[in-house]
Amino acid sequence: MELYAAVDVMDGRAVRLVKGELGAPRIFGDPLEVGGRFLEAGAPWLHVVDLDAARTGGPANRAVVLSLAGVAHRAGARVEVGGGLRDAEDVDALLAAGVDRVVLGTAAIEDPDLAAACAVRHPGRVAVGFDYRRSERGAPELAVRGWTERAAVDPAVLLAAWAKVPLAALVVTAIDRDGTREGPDEEGLSWVLDATDLDVVASGGVGGVGHVAALAALRSQAKGRSLCGAVVGRALVDGSMDVGEAIAACAASG
Repeated sequence: MELYAAVDVMDGRAVRLVKGELGAPRIFGDPLEVGGRFLEAGAPWLHVVDLDAARTGGPANRAVVLSLAGVAHRAGARVEVGGGLRDAEDVDALLAAGVDRVVLGTAAIEDPDLAAACAVRHPGRVAVGFDYRRSERGAPELAVRGWTERAAVDPAVLLAAWAKVPLAALVVTAIDRDGTREGPDEEGLSWVLDATDLDVVASGGVGGVGHVAALAALRSQAKGRSLCGAVVGRALVDGSMDVGEAIAACAASG
């Protein structure tokens, strides 16, 4: 399991949200400085999200995003970018500019065929953001447009549609855990692992080394599948753990 050190960008600054709430972001300063610290400590991936673009669909912080990609490559690391990618031209442009992998969110959920076509065009370089909240009955419900709207689609139907598509991964975010440091949604992750054979990267709720270790040890109930990665953001920027500790915990997955 690999570590994906998260850098969320809003108004040109590195921020962290709690449960996707935009009204009170915690500001951590220059995204290049934050990302640079992660890379200097050995992070193999940066997971970069343009939060403004996720809401509007426009490349609000594209210059910052591409600068982060350049910093990552100079450090020998890779970068995946999500937020606001709405069509194939956006995907082509970012990949051509040097981003290693893109994460399609709203566009993929609302147009599964677009995600499939982009993945076929760029095998192994297109991931899908699978962002969900739990319904009152506990079932996962997908969210789109910067998590501001509920998607009227069955997650299981989407996963079945992508069964033979060369997507790089699903980046699965438990919105109600994101930024809380209360621990990941292991039950929800297990469900996704059993519902697809695609690689799964977990996101949301990590608050310390113990949570990373739990993700590394997670095996789904039916298939016994494991995660390929974990996105960690707030716990790294606020000092709850350092990059080295997180990498060591990820490595325990074998």
